[in-house]
Amino acid sequence: MTGRPRPLVLTVVGARPQFVKAAPLGRAIRRHAREVLVHTGQHYDREMSEAFFQELGIPPPDRHLGIGSGSHGAMTGRMLEALEGVMKEVQPEAVVVLGDTNSTLAGALAAAKLGIPVAHVEAGLRSFDMRMPEEVNRRLTDHVSTLLFCPTRAAVRNLKAEGIRAGAHLVGDVMLDAVRQNLRRARRLPLRDLPPARGYYLATLHRQENVDDPETLGRIVSVLERLERPVLLPLHPRTRERLRRLGRQLGGAVRVRPPAGYLEMLLLESRARAVLTDSGGVQKEAFIVGTPCITLRDRTEWVETVRAGANRLVGTDPRRILAAVKAADRPRARHPSAGVYGDGRASELIARRLTEFLAARAGPAARRQA
Repeated sequence: MTGRPRPLVLTVVGARPQFVKAAPLGRAIRRHAREVLVHTGQHYDREMSEAFFQELGIPPPDRHLGIGSGSHGAMTGRMLEALEGVMKEVQPEAVVVLGDTNSTLAGALAAAKLGIPVAHVEAGLRSFDMRMPEEVNRRLTDHVSTLLFCPTRAAVRNLKAEGIRAGAHLVGDVMLDAVRQNLRRARRLPLRDLPPARGYYLATLHRQENVDDPETLGRIVSVLERLERPVLLPLHPRTRERLRRLGRQLGGAVRVRPPAGYLEMLLLESRARAVLTDSGGVQKEAFIVGTPCITLRDRTEWVETVRAGANRLVGTDPRRILAAVKAADRPRARHPSAGVYGDGRASELIARRLTEFLAARAGPAARRQA
């Protein structure tokens, strides 16, 4: 009897947050298994895609599907069809999906319909706001997944409340792994055109509910323009296009910058006086590096950051935004993040539990062949 070859795992990525998570996770998976990396093309701008692969040391994707913009239904449907073809060709023993994007849902559905076990990284997160496409994606993905890798105890509890108990594992957060592995590199970047540390706010803005409605977008940027310190705004391609259609030029305190790479973003977050964002990942990164966060949403899946007092949910109400900025300007105690999202070894735990699951699953078949 010959030894069983290492299992084959297919990982689906498509958007910036997934590239960040895929860097430490992919390295851990490749220590235990063979990995085929598939990029759907959901983020197709170079600043949002190829630059991240290069900066984070992610190997070039084995397949690039080239599926870019479109409505949620059209994009997810095209991804589902293309991913099904790749999975039939590659025949992986498991499919790994990350986060809550359309790429996540398409990868999970394609695998589940082919009878391939799905491993969902960042399982169990809930904002309890079904108006958010991400909430729909994460809920549906969890309910077709075999392995559910949860970053927090709250995520495990959320799954239990929905009747999901089998296959749930509390492992910590792979984004903490990524920050720990890269923050020192980020702080060595040359400081070009940056105000002094704690002398500026950092803002990010890209969510559909905030930028697709002209009134909401105008209200947010008007508040940012009125702040008393510079506001650095790395402009997301989606937001840039919406502003262009409106003919809206940004001025006042706002300093527009190109989309930031991962290391640059970590540097900006770690030096900012406060972060104003509608991004889930930026909320968490700000918490990890110890910078106050003001979230331009009414709900968040990262409830631990709010409970710790490090993150304020303000929606898009100008008065609430301004009050939160004033609060962030006051002297504050540092909110400890230690232990909230694990110990920085989530990627290794996931890789081990995934390969242990596959070895146990292959056991009966291997014995029959022997």
